[in-house]
Amino acid sequence: MTNGVGWVVRHVDDGESIPVEHTVFDQRVLQPRHDVVPVVPAHQHHGEVLDLAGLYERECLEQLVEDNWGTAQAWTSSDVVQAFRLTGNLGSFTPFENQEILDAIQAKRARDDGTHDEADGHAIDLKGPEWTAFSNPDDQPTTPDFSLRPTASPPRYASIVREVVLAESLREVSALIGFTRVEPPAERGTDDDDAPARAPLSDTDPTWVPASEMRGEGVFLRFDADRIASWLAKDDVRQRTALLLEGHVRWRAARRMSEDSTGFPGAVYVALHTLAHSLIREFSVDCGYGAASIRERVYASAPDGPTFMAGIMLYTAAPDSEGTLGGLVQLGSPENLDRLMGQALERAQLCSSDPLCSEHLPRADRSLHGAACHACLFAPETSCEAGNRYLDRALVVPTIGAQGLALFDNVS
Repeated sequence: MTNGVGWVVRHVDDGESIPVEHTVFDQRVLQPRHDVVPVVPAHQHHGEVLDLAGLYERECLEQLVEDNWGTAQAWTSSDVVQAFRLTGNLGSFTPFENQEILDAIQAKRARDDGTHDEADGHAIDLKGPEWTAFSNPDDQPTTPDFSLRPTASPPRYASIVREVVLAESLREVSALIGFTRVEPPAERGTDDDDAPARAPLSDTDPTWVPASEMRGEGVFLRFDADRIASWLAKDDVRQRTALLLEGHVRWRAARRMSEDSTGFPGAVYVALHTLAHSLIREFSVDCGYGAASIRERVYASAPDGPTFMAGIMLYTAAPDSEGTLGGLVQLGSPENLDRLMGQALERAQLCSSDPLCSEHLPRADRSLHGAACHACLFAPETSCEAGNRYLDRALVVPTIGAQGLALFDNVS
């Protein structure tokens, strides 16, 4: 979207994260997710905005301590905490062990005193803990800002969609951490060495940064690891992945980056990202939210890695204190999701720009997508975490230009 001074804003709220459990922010614990690209005025600056998702139990406890600091600061020993527990006055802290509560209180004091040493934000894995939380919904404590409810998989796709989790309440926080000049902040397909230098918000290391908070809801899908692994082993899938990788390498070369695979997300990411875009289009028709209001979070990794991830999260959020109205969560029911997935996969087989779209090769124009275009897959940039890159219908469903390599090879 644009404004009066000629900016094209990308990922202003790309939805890469789901709600967080922080109210106090230190820029060193955040990860970059947004960029702003200038159309004409190269002398102007780009704001770098970060989305952070902290959906695991430790963050819930930290948030409880922040919200109840007036009471919690008096808990100086395990005996004091136990006394509150025995009298029934522990409230939302009840699910946690006494020592866990004391550790969180001590961490809060250390942060306030300036002695708490956070790790470099770029070294923190955010998606891993999020994946753990969504993949184990029964183990997550329920708070007003984070509530998960597992439900059955869609009947026709139960062999590949192993789990569906309805996030009935979520909180998202975005924070501004600095600026870059002329070039936008680091984006997918680059690494820290290629990224432009970032100007900080102040001359000294800030202890807080400006942030905005929104609440909402979402639907999480987890896919079967064995099915993904067997699909990746197909020769046709490997060949298609090689074509996408070639486009990625040429894209980097055109920007004077090292000509290697740095930043390439892999076939699992491309397939799940494509499915997420297809579902966003179907969801927007049924749930009452526009496509620009539904965001994605893609969890993908190689099956031979330490933690295999294959899932997508589609969610929406609003600045109102009560969040959203539940229309998106309702689409996660087995009957609704089964119908919507069927429609999405059927529509993805054909594009109004076929055969040009289905026969597109990324190496031809040094692009980062295969069979994808504005007519079939591209989503509003407020919805996509990757700027409409790394999309390919051929990896998800059979197309005019490719057969035999689709993850959903039998579309019913």
